[in-house]
Amino acid sequence: MPKKLINTNVTVHVIGSLLTIMGVLQLPSIAFSIYYGEDDLIPFITSTLLTLGIGLGLKYYTRSSKDAEIKKRDGYFIVTMGWIAMAIFGTLPYLIGGYIPDVSDAFFETMSGLTTTGATVLDDIESLPHGILFWRSMTQWIGGMGIIVLTIAILPLLGIGGMELFVAEAPGPTKDKIHPRIKETAKRLWAIYLILTFSETIILLFCGMNFFDAINHALTTNSTGGFSTKQDSVAAFNSPVIEYVIVLFMFLAGTNFTLLYFGFKGKFTKFWKNDEFKWYLGAVLLLIAVITPIVLVETGQPFLKVFRDTTFQVVSMITTTGYATADYTLWGSLATFFFFLLLFSGASAGSTSGGIKIIRIVVLMKNGFLEFKKRLHPNAVIPVHLNKRTVPNHIIYNLLAFIFLYLFVFVCGSIIMTALGENFEVALSSTATSLGNVGPGIAEVGPAHTFSHIHPVGKWVMSFLMLFGRLELFTVALLFTPYYWRRN
Repeated sequence: MPKKLINTNVTVHVIGSLLTIMGVLQLPSIAFSIYYGEDDLIPFITSTLLTLGIGLGLKYYTRSSKDAEIKKRDGYFIVTMGWIAMAIFGTLPYLIGGYIPDVSDAFFETMSGLTTTGATVLDDIESLPHGILFWRSMTQWIGGMGIIVLTIAILPLLGIGGMELFVAEAPGPTKDKIHPRIKETAKRLWAIYLILTFSETIILLFCGMNFFDAINHALTTNSTGGFSTKQDSVAAFNSPVIEYVIVLFMFLAGTNFTLLYFGFKGKFTKFWKNDEFKWYLGAVLLLIAVITPIVLVETGQPFLKVFRDTTFQVVSMITTTGYATADYTLWGSLATFFFFLLLFSGASAGSTSGGIKIIRIVVLMKNGFLEFKKRLHPNAVIPVHLNKRTVPNHIIYNLLAFIFLYLFVFVCGSIIMTALGENFEVALSSTATSLGNVGPGIAEVGPAHTFSHIHPVGKWVMSFLMLFGRLELFTVALLFTPYYWRRN
């Protein structure tokens, strides 16, 4: 009997584990529902029981496969199917309670949360019960580091095969290990994630936020997600101190978590020896320096106000968080163009941000400049260096393939959105912001607008673009190639 291409029992077992964890993570929302005495309690109890029941049922039904080895082929399939399953079950609180009654809207909102995109279809966020608002934030916190990494960290069921899942999900082109065992690596990543989230919550409390707003914004800042408890996002608080605190944590969340780990260990020289971090910091400072005078001329506002707004928007966009304290589309065409470009960049590999990632851009820039030297010295061997190490050619080829695939998906998505009746600006920016997991775009999907007006089919398209982007394109795209389904 021929061996199966995909170990379906292992896939179902892992998805059961993910749904079980997801059901458990709905419990804090129930606590908020009880505390505030709102009408989302029954929907959450129902949703939690369904999610836990089905998750535990799938785990029990496939319990004989819990120790099976996960191959690379299985890993890609499990990650993709796992995220889709989580998105489907994540819609239950919205649908059961009638808070987002349309299926396409509920799926869009949930996928936007899990992929930390932050685009929303909600036009009156403050009218929602506290439990629902917390669940929106929790979906982003789950997706920020990746619930599958969480599964590796706390469940022994994957064993050494868990590496295949980590490689399929962990963001960025490099996988610098903090610890040689993947399970220990995942634990350390989540420890950093928890420390950042807890620290920001405490600091925001001292800055004047109430506990509910503080914990929600801590969850969605460190996941670089951008969901807020306010329709006007962070601008609703009108507090320079709060804005600068969030800027700091957005920047940290956009930094490679391996570097943050070394920072916690006191090895700060690692930051200044890391090429990507230097480019990341330099890009932020340069953009602030360039855009600030543009905004000063366009708005005529006081310098400190302009500097604060510019700094916040630049860090929010480059880290793909998507919070807003001002509408950058009102700052003139040149500033808007810069922010459109930021829909593609992303921050560091190994962070919770989306986008292409700065490390890819840096390596490709270095390779491009070396091509000029190679034209003059065609017989010379001139390698690309990163962090004083030679970048292997296969990495260069991988990056070129990634950029090509990214642009190809961007063009296809833009064509589909245009065909659905969206204007040129909306089609381009909605595709770019979905694929880059950013949140706001330009024009009618800018920071002052929502995605509620998008065609229902367009919302499904953008939802899957978010998934493509969050899983670094190849993970999902591979399932659509004939190579994946061949036995040899």
